[in-house]
Amino acid sequence: MNDKNKTFQIDARRMGKVAVLMGGSSAEREVSLMSGGGVLQALQSRGVDAHAFDPSMNNMTDLKSHGYDRCFIALHGRHGEDGTVQGALELLGIPYTGPGVMASSIAMDKIMTKRIWRADGLSTPDWKLVASAAETAQAFKDLGSPMIVKPAREGSTIGLTKVTSVGQCEQAYRLASKFDPEVLCEQFIDGDETTCPILGQGRDARALPVIRIVAPEGNYDYQNKYFTDVTQYHCPSGLPEAEEREIQRLVVEAFRSLDCRGWARADIMIRKTDRKPFLLEINTSPGMTGHSLVPMSAKASGIDYPELCLRILVSASLDSRQGVSSSSQGASAQ
Repeated sequence: MNDKNKTFQIDARRMGKVAVLMGGSSAEREVSLMSGGGVLQALQSRGVDAHAFDPSMNNMTDLKSHGYDRCFIALHGRHGEDGTVQGALELLGIPYTGPGVMASSIAMDKIMTKRIWRADGLSTPDWKLVASAAETAQAFKDLGSPMIVKPAREGSTIGLTKVTSVGQCEQAYRLASKFDPEVLCEQFIDGDETTCPILGQGRDARALPVIRIVAPEGNYDYQNKYFTDVTQYHCPSGLPEAEEREIQRLVVEAFRSLDCRGWARADIMIRKTDRKPFLLEINTSPGMTGHSLVPMSAKASGIDYPELCLRILVSASLDSRQGVSSSSQGASAQ
């Protein structure tokens, strides 16, 4: 997807009154506030009547009583990208950005996501669902070293541990289970770490440029992801063209497999031994901070940050009225 030669035009007045949902009550609240703040400023700079709205400090029904016409969801984690807020907005009849209720709920659950991808023939690392430290140790023996241990329903690498010995299994399980009663043990894929955003819906879904991630000693954790500059991001990725195209094809299939719409970002590992890509997870409300990857990839394809926010906003929709509030309302790319 390359829009460097296209001009995206929008009548901001047609967007109506917009609530940028940010903050929330999840473990990713701090990042959400940064994402939402950036989106809010970008939309306002383009003439959109946009306002901040924190669901943890306001009643969701206020969106209706205060006359909001659509919502840009900049919430991360539980109650933000797991179908909860999406369901509330469906009941209120207010179009929102990103995937719908079911797709959001499934994508938040890493285990269900992997089951669907595997059923659809998409490559994802082997895994085990565990309920104790002992089961984690057994999973380590089955999956091999290193192994990734993480909560089934969290994002931003929260609660994640890379395990290299049986002795680390108990601590890794305890950390992950603090955030979710279901813990996922996943085979570690040694190779290049990449991520790739997707915009659109169905047949019109398109992948943006791939980003290759190089973290210090492979430690791409929460702190390095959002609050430091030590992680290196390569966009263009520097990968062979055939590998880039294959990753883009795979993430679009993964996006469609879960019936996503609007936007998302999928994480992929490329196995060093044979250069095979493996899907790790998909984020249906990606970060939009100064360190975030969707804006970086969009910029490489000729879409600046304010335009990206507008494109996502224009795609706002409802499960019950697919397309009614999408790009037909006051936007075009020429």
